[in-house]
Amino acid sequence: MELAKTYRIETPRLLIRCYTPEDAARIQAAINSSIPHLKIWMPWAQEPHDLDWAANTIRQFRGKFDLGQDAVFGIFDKENSEQIGGIGFHNRVGIDAREIGYWIGAGHIGKGYATEGVCALVRVGFEIERLSKLEIHCSPENLPSRNIPSKLGFRHEDTNINNSTDPQGRLQDEMIWTLSATTYATSPIRETPVKAFDFLNRPIPFNT
Repeated sequence: MELAKTYRIETPRLLIRCYTPEDAARIQAAINSSIPHLKIWMPWAQEPHDLDWAANTIRQFRGKFDLGQDAVFGIFDKENSEQIGGIGFHNRVGIDAREIGYWIGAGHIGKGYATEGVCALVRVGFEIERLSKLEIHCSPENLPSRNIPSKLGFRHEDTNINNSTDPQGRLQDEMIWTLSATTYATSPIRETPVKAFDFLNRPIPFNT
């Protein structure tokens, strides 16, 4: 896999960055305080986790990130004091394409943070990582999640019927939303204010 160029992203309200060991307590707190909210959709949020679980999860995230196998970021407030959620580019939808996944902690829903984070990753994906296509997959029943690609200009490509099971073991459908580099060329997302930085914390110019 090609190594991700972008390690840190700044938006008007958010700091989106690769995880570090110091984030273990933050991700533990963010998930444990959001179990009822997240457990409906996320298989890894069925019960509270201890600090060792959080540390091991971060080690896996960072190891895969540095090896170019997956790119998972934490979403933090601009002061870097609290974790708001998580987002990432997932290498499971083909060459030169990524699936964007995201979650927001229960105390921060309804504030537009997921949309802000997705806009940032769309810009980074097309203008820095030079991808040809981005996808978002979600359950049709997860209305807050499906509203994001819909309002950002992604196209509803398909719905796979009974394609997977939800965290409770029930069959569920999966919506697939796509955005191509060609469509992005005229997207208003291009005007989203975003800054990006590499592994050495050097600014990365956007190819607008």
